[in-house]
Amino acid sequence: MRIARTAAELHEHLSAMRPRSGEADGVGLVPTMGALHEGHLSLIRAARAAHAAVVLSIFVNPKQFDDGGDLAAYPRDEEQDIALARAAGVDVVFAPSADEMYPSGFATTVSVHPRLTGVLEGAVRGAGHFDGVATVVCKLLAIARPDAAYFGEKDFQQLLVVRRMVEDLALPVRIVGCPTVREADGLARSSRNARLSPEQRAAAAAVPQALNGIADAVGRGVVGVSELRPPALETLERAGLACEYLAFVHPETLVPVDAVDGPTVCAVAAEAGPVRLIDNLLLNPPAPEGIGHA
Repeated sequence: MRIARTAAELHEHLSAMRPRSGEADGVGLVPTMGALHEGHLSLIRAARAAHAAVVLSIFVNPKQFDDGGDLAAYPRDEEQDIALARAAGVDVVFAPSADEMYPSGFATTVSVHPRLTGVLEGAVRGAGHFDGVATVVCKLLAIARPDAAYFGEKDFQQLLVVRRMVEDLALPVRIVGCPTVREADGLARSSRNARLSPEQRAAAAAVPQALNGIADAVGRGVVGVSELRPPALETLERAGLACEYLAFVHPETLVPVDAVDGPTVCAVAAEAGPVRLIDNLLLNPPAPEGIGHA
């Protein structure tokens, strides 16, 4: 496994690998901010199964943090990340500095329309958050020139924004969404989970419990958002979590819906102490009576 600190080094390593990339679907890129966990490893495995060469980027992107304290507190363990990447079969780790990604004079920002970036996470974290995401992902795609890039569905709004950017700019890359990886109690894996105290970690399980309660209710035929939201909010409140949003939106436009009468994403963000927990679930309306049963 090679480690590249600059775009030039990455290009050099990939140039040596690309002749054999014809054996499979070229290069797969897994963009991360490090602090790797099973969720990241699942993305690497998906890329490894489909590509001759796999690049893992590790870069804590300052442009997507609205809170300097959150940026400073973000977990970092490059030595452990590199060991996990090597064990997972990564070919090249691209771990640039901030100066490499944003050198003196850097003056470009990639922005996706506020109808996708100004709601949910964008409304909470500020208008610049998804500008930072789109800018760094666009630059990583330009540097690595992968055939496909892999993202987790836990950050479903981020995935939607990246797909919109790639389509609008006609970038020659496939964006692959991979299922959310969860702990035994259902909590979505996240690098930030390492900052939870034992008590906060126990309380955090209320997030998937609230989502599962909504899914169960929809399965019983309860589809009105006004009926689905209160029990979920009560579950979060009972656990001592501060809910930032519990939204029911169209999965492609993020327009709020009043009822689960078609595919709907239920997205939630809640605070457990200093840690923001985000999660989501795709809901489908119950099948009409007598349809879909043997």
